[in-house]
Amino acid sequence: MSQHRKIYLASKSPRRRELLRQVGIDFEVLLLRDAPPRGPDVTEIVLPGELPDAYVARVTQEKAQAAWDAVLARRLFPHPVLAADTTVVIAQEILGKPTNRDEAVAMLSKLAGNTHQVLTSIAIKYQHQLLQCTQTSEVTFAALDNAQIAAYCDSAEPYDKAGGYGIQGMAARFITHISGSYSGIMGLPLYETTALLDRFKPN
Repeated sequence: MSQHRKIYLASKSPRRRELLRQVGIDFEVLLLRDAPPRGPDVTEIVLPGELPDAYVARVTQEKAQAAWDAVLARRLFPHPVLAADTTVVIAQEILGKPTNRDEAVAMLSKLAGNTHQVLTSIAIKYQHQLLQCTQTSEVTFAALDNAQIAAYCDSAEPYDKAGGYGIQGMAARFITHISGSYSGIMGLPLYETTALLDRFKPN
């Protein structure tokens, strides 16, 4: 794919925007519905028995399809759309975005002193084409006491991030080791994203 071809980014994440700018990808944000009156374009509910890798891949595919449908419905210029979803997994349990302080405390308590996985799936949709891959990294947290967890959860940082933390923020001081892709842990693995874009052949 030409480095100069524009794409739509189907994400409201400021971190994904920052990462795309970092590698010089030209993009326009394409926001999907995430609230009433008509409800969200994509729900992120885990299906019964669904494994983490299947879950993150399915949600990403649904986001990519919803974004492409939005391009057609809004009669936008048909640039390819890039969608992504990140999930944090510990002992096969999917940790979503905490909705309140109690949930954030519970998530950080599970992560403290343990190693967990961060799965980020990316998909490019254009016409009938769909290219997708999922990248997995491992993150190890130091043991944390209740006061450290409470102080972190008193900040605004945990509440819009899978697993209740952001590696690029204050939580960096808790992390003793990572294996994989730092940008993937942030929400968009840049090597895999650019490789997928290079493979993409628009009609």
